[in-house]
Amino acid sequence: MTARQPGAPRSAAIHGTSARRLDLDDYFSRQRAGRDELPDPEPILRNLTHCVIEVLAGARDLEQLARWVTDDVYRNLSKRVVLAARARRAKGLVPQRPAFTVGRVHLGEPGDGIVEAVVMVHQRARSRAVAIRLEGLDQRWRASVISVL
Repeated sequence: MTARQPGAPRSAAIHGTSARRLDLDDYFSRQRAGRDELPDPEPILRNLTHCVIEVLAGARDLEQLARWVTDDVYRNLSKRVVLAARARRAKGLVPQRPAFTVGRVHLGEPGDGIVEAVVMVHQRARSRAVAIRLEGLDQRWRASVISVL
């Protein structure tokens, strides 16, 4: 077995044709999907918003969202979950499923396979906005940004 030179791209022959080569990082990395290859984003936006609010309240496990968000979003949500849990402990509160309704979804498509949306969440005492950016990756929507305002 020969060692690959540092900095040299990893590539492989395709079924015996040595002339055609693929960069393995490009081949196996996440593939962008166009809007025509993706489902309607509104149900995903509503469900993702519902789940994020429950995760921050401590009523749902963050791991349930892992396949729907990018690694950066997962890390940021993880930090917020820890801070929210610490604040609940300091006040002596136990996690409870919050009572809320998901309101209107305002969405725009700045590019092919990209949706930016604001989803309104109404609770008894206040309303909140959840900003989400969905990107089409591997034939499905994944949230690349989630911000709960």
